Amino acid sequence: MNLWMWLLLACLLGYGWKLLGYLVPASLLRNPRMSRIAGTMTIGLLASLTIVNAVASGQALALDARIGALAAAGIALWLRAPFLVVVLAGAGAAAGLRLLGWS
Repeated sequence: MNLWMWLLLACLLGYGWKLLGYLVPASLLRNPRMSRIAGTMTIGLLASLTIVNAVASGQALALDARIGALAAAGIALWLRAPFLVVVLAGAGAAAGLRLLGWS
């Protein structure tokens, strides 16, 4: 199979999975436990995606300015800064570290 067939298959599977969500009974969705589980899974998936994008370069680990940007954004979040400030802190840290040659 070529790459386009795999891509189409992945799209169809994703769309089918989304359509399958309409078959979930409403009583299950109103359950507070289910809301807690869904919220926790969302946070976990986003955190893991962030970490993988920050430290991976292909199949290898990369320690570069992205780590500094993540640390700066984490500190801004810890200080309860608004979202725009968090993004700007991360971008500024990455730009500063790359300017200093830590790419």
